Amino acid sequence: MLTLSGITKAYGDRMLFADATLQLNREDRIGLVGPNGAGKTTLFSIILGQEPPDEGEITLERGMSFGYLPQENAPVADETVVELATGITPEYIKLRRILKAWDTNHPTEALHHEDIHDDVHDRFNELGGYRLEAKAKQILAGLSFREKDFERPAREMSGGWVMRAHLARLLTQEPDLLLLDEPTNHLDLEALLWFQGYLKSYPGAILVISHDREFLNQLVGSIVEIRQSRLIRYRGGYDEYLLQREAHEQQLVAAFKHQEREIGRLMDFVNRFRAKNTKASQAQSKLKQIGRMDRVEAPSSDARELDFQFPQPERGGQRVIKLAGIHHAYGEQVVYRGMDFQAERGQRIVLVGPNGAGKSTLLKILAGVLVPQSGERTLGHNVKAGYYSQYRVDMLNPERTVLEEGLDTPQRVTEQFVRTLLGSFLFRGDDVFKRVNVLSGGEKSRLALVKLLLDPPNLLLMDEPTTHLDMSSIDALAYALDQFEGTLIFISHDVYFIRALAKDVVHVNAGLLTHYPGGYQYYLDKTKAVSERAGLTAGTASHSTARARSSGPAQRLNPNQRQQAGGDADGSGSRKDQKRLEASQRQARSKHRKAQEEKVSHLEKEIHDLEARQAELIAELEKSETYEKPGAAVAVNRELVGVQEQLATLTPDWEQAATRLAEME
Repeated sequence: MLTLSGITKAYGDRMLFADATLQLNREDRIGLVGPNGAGKTTLFSIILGQEPPDEGEITLERGMSFGYLPQENAPVADETVVELATGITPEYIKLRRILKAWDTNHPTEALHHEDIHDDVHDRFNELGGYRLEAKAKQILAGLSFREKDFERPAREMSGGWVMRAHLARLLTQEPDLLLLDEPTNHLDLEALLWFQGYLKSYPGAILVISHDREFLNQLVGSIVEIRQSRLIRYRGGYDEYLLQREAHEQQLVAAFKHQEREIGRLMDFVNRFRAKNTKASQAQSKLKQIGRMDRVEAPSSDARELDFQFPQPERGGQRVIKLAGIHHAYGEQVVYRGMDFQAERGQRIVLVGPNGAGKSTLLKILAGVLVPQSGERTLGHNVKAGYYSQYRVDMLNPERTVLEEGLDTPQRVTEQFVRTLLGSFLFRGDDVFKRVNVLSGGEKSRLALVKLLLDPPNLLLMDEPTTHLDMSSIDALAYALDQFEGTLIFISHDVYFIRALAKDVVHVNAGLLTHYPGGYQYYLDKTKAVSERAGLTAGTASHSTARARSSGPAQRLNPNQRQQAGGDADGSGSRKDQKRLEASQRQARSKHRKAQEEKVSHLEKEIHDLEARQAELIAELEKSETYEKPGAAVAVNRELVGVQEQLATLTPDWEQAATRLAEME
């Protein structure tokens, strides 16, 4: 379908790709990962033909179609939302407008317009007609658009909503290859879960750049990492990629150590005997042997990682914040009516719910940046709130430099301290003199975090804090927040980040707040159980109603019939039957629990044996003798990869089995 062969690309002295290769087949699902600046978006530009490689070639299947979603700033003209979503060609939009204008101006003849302008109607149908529009509307709804927004001009909507409309256009169009650059950045959690499910059955191939590891785990079948100017492909999702990369690095370290030892041994011989006539030729031979070696590069990371922690804030009161009787509306749209909320010291609360439910509004009211139309907001004793906006530009002055923004803090700090902190957030050297308005999304996110650290709150309110951060930065942020002793309330669409931090979930919908006192999995389990009970109740009720309707008038039972139906007259027979049933159920539970214990024990033994074998193989690779036997190192490497693949499969099985056993107990 698509082949990249020997691709080389450099900007001045900076080499992005050197002899890189990649093969994409139909229905492939590939995640493209690497640190910010590694060249992910440049690779997309090369594939799309927007940028030529310095060397190498791209081979495409004849007639292949592309669909590309940039990370941000997709263009918008005068289309409505539904026109943008159905905009497979300008011609389709033009014909749709002609037909719509005709229907508006000739309402009584609307059903017969094909008789009046057959060519327009026929061509419109050739391009997909109203079937295409129905499909686009279904996709727009899945991406959380409301029906009343379909005919709104797209330019009236925020950049995030415009990006969603462009995403809907690509899904409606269904090109052979989807190239998606951070497609989840502009989605709320519920839209993301819908989008994730939709892509699983997408008929074409997908190459996606994403910093959302849960999204990658759920969607892709392989990961391509940009590392040291190469494209390295790993089988499986993101978690499997991490395991395989670690194994690969261990192999490289072992091979590098062995080669260094071998070179040292040869050089010892050269240094000892190069001056002796009888040994000079042998010493020269050893030097040539070193020169012929295919040198193993020491493993190194291209990534620059954040290194920071939140300063521990002053201790506040037990009750951190309370909202009482909050009423707020935007025009005629009422968001909250009499809403109450409170948080206590040390809580980790994630706000979830459909788009437009009021999550960001609630966070702004908690932060004090939005004053409700009625109701009270009360901060606890010694509580100081800090707000991390979804729109980083709201927190930053675009005309200032990075250093000037850092120095703009109520705390008394030196320039050296600010520069040190900026350096730990990857603003080094002349980077601190960049103006905010030229920073990338990731750089603005990091600078906004610096601002919070320079004036640390004990109530931290964060709206989509992971947007534009790469995976190592998300890990660093999650770790720092886990050590943070204050109160955290946040909104996120990153399931990995939510699972790492949330201890409470508050579901926001139609102005109502529902509290789930547990992590994200607890929330999922509870909402699933409620849905299943609701479905079961509805099903039982309809079944009972149908049975009552079909059975006719109820029949009266005579005393003998009643005794047979209900057991012995004194109930003793019924009690005996109940005891026998309970004993039988206990035996069945015991049998199932024993079987589950055996399953867990068996998996633990398998994993233990595999881990022991893995350690043996790694130790084998570090021995110099392994490389002296022809083919031995290759065989050991092959077995090691097989062992690690088995571990990657068995470990989730063990976790599931152990969880099931814990539930039984």
